[in-house]
Amino acid sequence: MEHFIAGTTARCAANLVGINSKTAAYFYRRLREIIVFETENSTLLSGKFEVDESYFGGHRKGKRGRGSAGKVPVFGILKRGEKVYTQVISNAKSKTMIPIIRNKIQPDSIVYSDCWRGYNILDVSEFKHYRINHSKLFADKHNHINGIENFWNQAKRHMRKFNGVPAKHFPLFLKECEWQFNNSNPTNQLAQLKQWVKQHMG
Repeated sequence: MEHFIAGTTARCAANLVGINSKTAAYFYRRLREIIVFETENSTLLSGKFEVDESYFGGHRKGKRGRGSAGKVPVFGILKRGEKVYTQVISNAKSKTMIPIIRNKIQPDSIVYSDCWRGYNILDVSEFKHYRINHSKLFADKHNHINGIENFWNQAKRHMRKFNGVPAKHFPLFLKECEWQFNNSNPTNQLAQLKQWVKQHMG
């Protein structure tokens, strides 16, 4: 568990601990499954939020919604000063993202986004919507989405260590990144993980 929290790969951890690499990989996967189970019903409620979508994996960089062949689209909501919530999505259209926003954020909350057309509907919704135009500036006082973009950067940096994450396991890795971002103290992470493992793995 300590190696898992430190970001050591399962193969390297297996070497250091002296166990079979397949055993280590299985244990790592079980830890991620437990994290998903314990965090999937998290709520964000009211306040100030940043919303954004990003693309993971693939070999080709592309613009938003374009050139994203082989990449996994992910939607994220960050409550400023608190937590982030992420979800793998099929596309970055309004009909995909707005139900997630409505499920996680209470009406009359302040929502910041960039100028992607998928967020147009927020202008006439139950939320107070503010946009940041990245082609002109990245922040205008409180009008920015730097927090969620910081999370994307951290998550991608973490996943690069694994030299490719299998598509079927990607949601597990994503939730691991979300959990670590929301619980940034490694000591607290270890204590929480130990408690969860006792409950799930006896």
